[in-house]
Amino acid sequence: MVPKRVLQLLVLACLASALRAGGELYNHLVITPQSPVLEIGTNFTATCMIINTDEITAKDLYWNLSDITVSNKQYTKINSSSLSVTIPVIGEKHEWLFCFCKEVSNYVYLNRSKFRHGIILTKGYRPGKPENLSCEAVQVKMEISSTITCVWKKVGRSSTDVPTKYTLYVKELGRNHSKETNGNSSQVNLEIFPHHMPMEIWVEAHNKLGRIESGHLSKDADSFVKTNPPSDIKVISEKTFPTSLLINWTHPIAEEYLKLTYQIRFCQNGSQSWTYVPLVDTDKYIQSFRLQNLRPDTVYVIQVCCKNARRGHGYWSNWSTNATMRTPEGIPKGKPDLWRIITKVDGVNERQVRFITKDPVFANGRIQRFHIKIQDKKDKVKSRSEEWERIPVNRSEADGSSSQREITFLKQIDLADERSVRVYVTAFNSVGESAQASLFIPDKAYGVWDLAPVEGLNLSSHGGQLWLEWKAPKNKAVSEYVVEWAANGWTDWQRENRTTTHTVIKGNLEKFVCYTVSVHPVYSGWTGKPASVQAFVEEGAPLEGPEIVDRKLGRNDVELVWKEIPQDKRRGFITKYTIFYKNGSKTHSVTVPANTTSYTLTSLSGNTRYDAWISASTIGGSARSLNHSFWTLKYAAGEIEGIVVGVSLGFLFIVLMTMLLCIYKKDVIKENFWPQIPNPGESTIGTWSPHHPVKADTPKENCLSGISVLDVDVCDGKCVFEEDKASLPLKKDKYLSEEHSSGIGGSSCMSSPRQSVSDSDEGGDMADTTASTVQYSSVMASNGYKGQTPSSQPQQAIFSRSESTQPLLDSEENPDMLLQEGSKHSQRFPRQPCFTHTAQNKDSTDPADCHQREMEQQELLEPLDFYPLEEDSEQTTPTEGQSADWLPAAPASSYMPQRGGYRPQ
Repeated sequence: MVPKRVLQLLVLACLASALRAGGELYNHLVITPQSPVLEIGTNFTATCMIINTDEITAKDLYWNLSDITVSNKQYTKINSSSLSVTIPVIGEKHEWLFCFCKEVSNYVYLNRSKFRHGIILTKGYRPGKPENLSCEAVQVKMEISSTITCVWKKVGRSSTDVPTKYTLYVKELGRNHSKETNGNSSQVNLEIFPHHMPMEIWVEAHNKLGRIESGHLSKDADSFVKTNPPSDIKVISEKTFPTSLLINWTHPIAEEYLKLTYQIRFCQNGSQSWTYVPLVDTDKYIQSFRLQNLRPDTVYVIQVCCKNARRGHGYWSNWSTNATMRTPEGIPKGKPDLWRIITKVDGVNERQVRFITKDPVFANGRIQRFHIKIQDKKDKVKSRSEEWERIPVNRSEADGSSSQREITFLKQIDLADERSVRVYVTAFNSVGESAQASLFIPDKAYGVWDLAPVEGLNLSSHGGQLWLEWKAPKNKAVSEYVVEWAANGWTDWQRENRTTTHTVIKGNLEKFVCYTVSVHPVYSGWTGKPASVQAFVEEGAPLEGPEIVDRKLGRNDVELVWKEIPQDKRRGFITKYTIFYKNGSKTHSVTVPANTTSYTLTSLSGNTRYDAWISASTIGGSARSLNHSFWTLKYAAGEIEGIVVGVSLGFLFIVLMTMLLCIYKKDVIKENFWPQIPNPGESTIGTWSPHHPVKADTPKENCLSGISVLDVDVCDGKCVFEEDKASLPLKKDKYLSEEHSSGIGGSSCMSSPRQSVSDSDEGGDMADTTASTVQYSSVMASNGYKGQTPSSQPQQAIFSRSESTQPLLDSEENPDMLLQEGSKHSQRFPRQPCFTHTAQNKDSTDPADCHQREMEQQELLEPLDFYPLEEDSEQTTPTEGQSADWLPAAPASSYMPQRGGYRPQ
């Protein structure tokens, strides 16, 4: 460390002396080293020295890297006039390193530019050693080019400020050739190629930080030669050798320059699996070769290349252009691949059987025809006479390189369920006939149900192929398996060995197509029951959505029925259906399983328009149907009928209850709407007289008369009558009735015209009133009544009758009310002098008579003293001492009960 510092000080001293000698002292600070090139990843040390001034010392100095001040921990004070700094070299971009002085005096402040100094730091990487150097000299026309092209691999990194360059060196015959480049390849021109001479080649990498050489290639010059491939390749096919092809070619360069060895490869057309001829068979200087053990009627592609025959020298040339040829046809090897498709015929006891076949695996030529024979196993005589049926095949020349064999439809038969047949097929090409293939179709009674299927069939899709796996049937000896796949009416199959339990379908399968894959176990010619599964090579979104075909509307629900997407448009397994429906802006959705084709939407609003659509989803996507609009019903199904039935039942119930009530309350209804009015025409009063007594019946308790007798005299009646006439402006023709005869004989005051007052000013029609007149009578007798002492003077019985057009009032049926009304009227009219109005004496004022009459009127006010003279009235037989005129005498003037009031009699 000390010698290094001493060296730096010596350099700085020399630099200072040189600047003084030249008189060009511009700065007081100098940095060493000047403009260095630094290796990235190392540390760099710079020193700042003070010259030609005593104003400052080393402690007044500081360092900046670009715009950042370097920490004083990285400083090292060499002496009072020198200060060094050590920094890491990072990053590829160049930077400035400055040495500054603090402004410790006015002189420093005024001469700031002289108290600073900076250097630029250039960064880069050391060059790496080139690797994998290779050189070759190619053939141009009929000789080797004098230009050598070399390629190598760069090692290490290179920066923009310190780029790495490469120089290619070639040394031959004592001469050196070089070429510089920035890349990883270069060419050197030797003027003439030195055949059979030694040559040395290497590459040197260098930059400002150093240089390094690659490994040296010291070889014979011919070791760097790469010739052209053989030319004029010809392939000859010979009919007598269907498994052989003869190849001829021309040497690319004269033997004087190079002696060559050759390599041959071939494959079937369309295949990338090449077969190489062993080098021991072609490691010679030859121009032809015969390929053997080839397949007849197969197109082959052949290529040839060459190189220096000296082992370990030179490069293989490129492969020649393709030469193709078909081998001749041969006799078919193997037998046709015979299969059947059985379809049940509806309505009849027979099956439809279609026979199809593939060409033999080794057809060895184009199959021109098939021969087929069908033998009935039960009819042996007929089966012996069956002849071969010739089925020509019209197809273009088959490409022998194709791995797919043609499928040919042979024949279709209708086979009864009780019949069993065996089918034989052979194939023919232009050379000969193949071996026979046979297939047995048992009768349906035997069937295939006793021949167990495979178990645990599983199918998966990987890399655009379908892989199958299954378990062999138990307790059965399987001879082989037939793997069948079908889609859209097209069927293909392949056969697998008896020991196989997993395979891949070798046919050309399409994406988005549903295949039904079946595995048939074969038991010594008998085909067992198949196990089947469906699969897609790759799933995608359906091409269309399900179609809504029907709907069943309700008030708060609707049942949607849709049709499944056709199989050829599903492009995958349907995993679910999603029903969307909306009313306005809000959308609802319901998810249903994939096996559903109808669904009922509930909780809908009545009499509302909805838009609905259905989305079908697969693993690869989804597709929706068209919008379907519908209106929910205003009333639910059966709701109107329920209302009608309910109303009808309610009305019927009311009618029945009304009828029952009428039957149960018929007496009350009859009494209120059709009251019992006595029939005067049937009354015995019309024929009774004191001189012709009749047997009196016992009066009924419920036949009390509604007659009310007031305590008034004749004068009272007249006054009242006059008062009423004056107060009621009654029309004569409306309120005054004609005199009616009592029917008793003679006339009295009762036969005079009388006034009938109703409860309304607008009375009924007089004709109707007269027609419905009811007669009421009062009988006044001269005998005593209820223990009263009769007058000593004999009196003549007086009969008084009135005619009423009104039905009985409540007062007539309720005597208590009648008494109350009588009291009111008695209070209304002031008491007048007593007058007795009789037929003999119209105006009598005898006190005894008046007293007697008052007593009789008082007794008559009792409710049980009044009896209506009706036809069904029962009369009581007079007691001893009483005459036939036992009834009490009514006052000369009385009020008869009328509906709405009283009228004078």
